[in-house]
Amino acid sequence: MSLFSAEARPAGLTDLAGLLCGPGRIERFGAGDTARFDVPLPIEGRETALAALAAARGVTLAPGASGMRSAFRRDLVPLARAWCTPDGRKQIPRDFQLDGATLRLWALSAGTPDLRGGHLLLLDPQAPWTHGPLIAAATRAGLPPARLAPGEHGAPGPALRLHGARRLARLVELVGPAPRMTNPTEWPRHHGRPAA
Repeated sequence: MSLFSAEARPAGLTDLAGLLCGPGRIERFGAGDTARFDVPLPIEGRETALAALAAARGVTLAPGASGMRSAFRRDLVPLARAWCTPDGRKQIPRDFQLDGATLRLWALSAGTPDLRGGHLLLLDPQAPWTHGPLIAAATRAGLPPARLAPGEHGAPGPALRLHGARRLARLVELVGPAPRMTNPTEWPRHHGRPAA
């Protein structure tokens, strides 16, 4: 098992940063002493599995108007401070490192296979300034991606594309097996085999 794989350490709140790598947002309320997740789901059928992964980290995600949402909570404020500027603009923390647990949540909330044997990790179309730092973070994690515009390789929005045997093997190693209640054919695979 890799030191950076999804199972390498106990589940924690910081893993939920994976929801923010894609189109998910975290927003503070009022004086900023509480915050909540607002997670659009560009791929249908992931709600139950995503709720289970969030619950394992002590956060309840419930269906919202356009995806899933948590309640406002005090313990989410440090994550909100790291991922938002003071005026609420989404940002990638300067010291952000992608690990297996974070990638697992990104892959579940906004990941999908492409039409040519690769895997896509969707980005936030409303925050294009975050795409470059996420490319850098993926590269540091041993996953140098290609950046796609909407429509390329079947991408439903801006995305990072991981392809090639070495990158896909690394992705499979990091994200671990498909979560229960998901379609294994939609999970990262290497040479046609899902993670086992």
